[in-house]
This record gives sequence, structure tokens and C-alpha cells, in this order.
Amino acid sequence: MSFLFEAGDETLWDAGYVSGRMYFALAQGVADHLRVSPGLTGGTPRGDCQVDVSAFRSFVEHLYREYSSTQSVVLHDLLRGLLITSLIMLERAGLPLTLEPEHEEAFKQEKAVLARAMG
Repeated sequence: MSFLFEAGDETLWDAGYVSGRMYFALAQGVADHLRVSPGLTGGTPRGDCQVDVSAFRSFVEHLYREYSSTQSVVLHDLLRGLLITSLIMLERAGLPLTLEPEHEEAFKQEKAVLARAMG
């Protein structure tokens, strides 16, 4: 069973059901913490999720700012997986986020590996 993240007619990620539900829940929780919309609607038991790419990009920008503004190793680890998955989805939507050079380099290989796993 799949959990689809779609922007209009374009599938950004055809996630496995458990992975998709987990990502959706994590994004909702972090968006609540950041006091922004995650740009994700639906999340039905069937696994359908519509992505409002404009709101989602804003969420990812806030998420990246939160990641970049702390030196906490724990917060970095907690946010990293959600951030990298979100960056890949943004790229697939044609709205890549510009990262600081040190982050771009640090995330490059991890994004490539995860993007392949995300199909």
C-alpha cells in the first residue's frame, strides 16, 4: 500500500504507507512547533496527501532556518531526516531551496542516496 504526496497531477513521492504516514505526522508536528502550515493536506487512511507547493516551500524554509540556527547536536539529528526528505520533495516540485554552501556539500550524498530510495 502506498502513501502518495502529490502536487496537482505530479507525484512528488510515492512513499510506502508506513513511511508516508510517519513523514506526514512528523511534518505536522514540526510545523506546529514552528507555527507554520506544512502545506500538506489529506493524509487520509488511504494515503492520499496533496502538497500545496508554495506553503510547503515556506515550511521547508522555516525548517531549514531552525536547523541552521542551532548548534544542538540533538536538534540537528531530530530535524535532519525530515529536512532532507523535504528538500528532495521540493526539488521534485521544481522549487529547490538554496542552502548555505556547507550544508549543500554536507547533504549532497545523503540526498542522493535518499532520493534513490524514494523512487
